[in-house]
Amino acid sequence: MGIHVYMLRCADGSFYVGSATGDDLSPRIEQHNAGHYPGYTFKRRPVVLAWPEHFDRITDGIAVERQLKGWSRAKKEALIRSDWAAISRLAQRRGGLARKSLDQPLKLEAD
Repeated sequence: MGIHVYMLRCADGSFYVGSATGDDLSPRIEQHNAGHYPGYTFKRRPVVLAWPEHFDRITDGIAVERQLKGWSRAKKEALIRSDWAAISRLAQRRGGLARKSLDQPLKLEAD
């Protein structure tokens, strides 16, 4: 059975990322367009499927859905185009420095 993770392009040009279990994603898209969900897509109809992916393990799909929801618009557009070089470039930290580990206590300097 598994899970589908999908990205919709809304009428206002924004993206919606969601997931649905089952073998066929078409009914879920139709439900969005019919206004069955009073959430984000309700006032942004019609929606069209921009990117789908199927995962055999539901936990994997949910993890990808959560990751995509945090992505910038540029990264989502690169994913839709399957532009892996752009995704890699956009994933690099802008400052170029590694994040400090959360396991280490913050060191505050005395005045």
